[in-house]
Amino acid sequence: MKHYIASLLLFFFSGLVSANSYEKVLVAVDHAPPYGMISDDGKVSGAIVDIMREMQPSLPIKFEYVACPFSRCLKMLEQNELDVMGGLIRTEAREQKMQFLTPPYMMLSSSFVFYAKADSELKINNYQDLVGKRIAVMRGAAHFPRFDTDKTLTKIEALSEHNAFEMLLKNRVDLVIAVEETADHASVFLQRPSQEIVKMPYRYKDVIYGHIALSKQFASSSLAEKIQERLNTLVLNGRLTELVKSYNLPPVTAVAIDK
Repeated sequence: MKHYIASLLLFFFSGLVSANSYEKVLVAVDHAPPYGMISDDGKVSGAIVDIMREMQPSLPIKFEYVACPFSRCLKMLEQNELDVMGGLIRTEAREQKMQFLTPPYMMLSSSFVFYAKADSELKINNYQDLVGKRIAVMRGAAHFPRFDTDKTLTKIEALSEHNAFEMLLKNRVDLVIAVEETADHASVFLQRPSQEIVKMPYRYKDVIYGHIALSKQFASSSLAEKIQERLNTLVLNGRLTELVKSYNLPPVTAVAIDK
């Protein structure tokens, strides 16, 4: 009986320690200008970095920023190797693997657009024109439901947006799908002469919400609760709106907390 009680207490306290024994919180940053940026020397910046740094003084923990390609960041979050990641679209599939904080801090009234080489003579005027084309998609990315669930399209995974455009320029794919707002700021796109890459007429316009997401393991900790509480405070006092304004993102209102 004593052995059973001792084992039970050990189990209880080990769980308590695992939930609160974080020495630092690992925050993923992928390169998606202007909302997430990684300089040549590895320095990170962008909305998620600004938000987490704003939270830092009121939390008893150190944040460490990990620069990684989007697909790698996402995989590491799913495997509990990273704790926090920003700018993620909330989907049912992702909710099985991570926990989303509300409200979203990014709201883009933007379009999913398809880019092609200018000399390809492709014309994508409607959704059906995508059939038979090799389309580069960033690994792990979410787009719009019809596209994501369509098994008839030929989708070729790219490790990053940079990689997707390189595949396009080397004729390994016919098209690249990307969020227009992000892709037009991406360094890989801006560094290319405008005559090399063109947008197709067809686009899917949507309001795109970007959330902070936590790994399942980290989400069960008391620190995760404190981060959610701090996010709510930033919304209520207007500071979150101030932070995202420099990225041309709309205000985050108190009404959004309950959504």
